[in-house]
Amino acid sequence: MTKTKTAHSNYMPAALALARRGLGSVWPNPAVGCVLVKAGTVVGRGWTQRGGSPHAETEALVRAESRALGATAYVSLEPCAHQGKTLPCAEALIKAGIARCVVAVEDPDPRVSGRGLNQLRQAGVNVEVGILADQARDLNEGFFSRIIKGRPSVTLKLATTLDGFAATANGESRWITGSLARQRGHLMRAEHDGILIGVGTAVTDDPMLTCRLAGMQQRSPIRIVLDSNLRLPLTNSLVTTAQEHKTWIVTKSDSNKERCAAYGDYGVEVLKADVGPNGWLSMKHVMNVLGGQGITRLLVEGGPSVASSLFQEGMVDRVAWFRAPTLIGGDGINVTLPLGLAKLADAISFRRLSIEVVGEDILESFSVVP
Repeated sequence: MTKTKTAHSNYMPAALALARRGLGSVWPNPAVGCVLVKAGTVVGRGWTQRGGSPHAETEALVRAESRALGATAYVSLEPCAHQGKTLPCAEALIKAGIARCVVAVEDPDPRVSGRGLNQLRQAGVNVEVGILADQARDLNEGFFSRIIKGRPSVTLKLATTLDGFAATANGESRWITGSLARQRGHLMRAEHDGILIGVGTAVTDDPMLTCRLAGMQQRSPIRIVLDSNLRLPLTNSLVTTAQEHKTWIVTKSDSNKERCAAYGDYGVEVLKADVGPNGWLSMKHVMNVLGGQGITRLLVEGGPSVASSLFQEGMVDRVAWFRAPTLIGGDGINVTLPLGLAKLADAISFRRLSIEVVGEDILESFSVVP
């Protein structure tokens, strides 16, 4: 292995690991990591801070100080080229005297999209692009989805028995999985911008939908409820705690204005979306609305109705499926409603990404095959 390849294999994974720290807390910005290296020594490192600013490159340069002169910057996403709250990152790297910039992947944002790379090259910086590009795209899948498709990436989280049921016949589901699996679920919440459920789940479970891991409570996602007819009681925890933890309700465009105002009095933000042919909210339009609000990564913990609607409209990108070593039997409640598929060829296909043992349970991660 050459010296250059060795450096790439050491420092770009480090930049990606730093970037991961921002997932769930930097939206609508991407989560970026930056490592500055000089003469084989790391002289600065940074990642996108909460709320999207300062950027990773700025953080790394502050730590490096004068040692940035002549250094190599390993960055998980193309440095920005547009003026925001701070100096564009490409310009900041040039001003600091960076000699070389190794970038994982180009930024799809039209405000950047090659402009940052061109600025660096024009300033005499040696630029290399495409190091661990697939991993970088995967890490910022939500950001890429919002920029390219206008919607967040959607991960559907399921928890079932071995025979695929989410609850007993009378609706009991607490708790199918063990404590370690539930902790892992809270970590997933912390790494997503928003968490979505249907009003049925909200009314039945009265959940908080926050991250309750020690030291990570501030990483709770925006809580989002699909509620076509504004049935969510004003006494529900998602309403009464909206001042402490943001809650959004997505409802029909012609929903009652007085009811919407009542939610607003509690600090709940009401968003409007179109209704589909089946009379339910159009999942495609809901996702476009959420993308317009800046959401890049959405975790869905809804019930069978929400899961079915998302699958039917092709709005699921990934599935995180927790399976417990128990059986309920054929009278249990399934994770989806009937999808109306007449032929096996029409079945939804998945690509398994990983299998992990979490306590007594199994977590399987899938991507949906387009």
